[in-house]
Amino acid sequence: MDELVEQLAAKAGIDRAVAEKTIGIILGFLRKEGPSDKVQALIDRIPGAESAVEASNSSSGLSGLMGGGLMALGSRLMGLGLGIGEIQNVARELFKFGRDRIGADQMGEIISGTPGLSQFA
Repeated sequence: MDELVEQLAAKAGIDRAVAEKTIGIILGFLRKEGPSDKVQALIDRIPGAESAVEASNSSSGLSGLMGGGLMALGSRLMGLGLGIGEIQNVARELFKFGRDRIGADQMGEIISGTPGLSQFA
């Protein structure tokens, strides 16, 4: 997880703590909205990712009232202070990291199996 956090923080130009929260939020979104078995395989390949997802769920606050989907994800990430460009950079880096961990085919299935996500791939 530290490797991924460092990568995202550096490439997206965001704070390390924000990067860690962002990873948890995005992986939690993928687990809920995407092909959960494939997302779980990705989470299992990133040490510490499960804890990050759990932490993001426990601190969701009002986000549960916003519903789900890509708009709710965007709202949560913007709540961390991220702009659209930063969110796109983070998503691309996370997907690239995922391809390295579980392969391009399986990551492609996660992206294509999650509504609205292909625009960030």
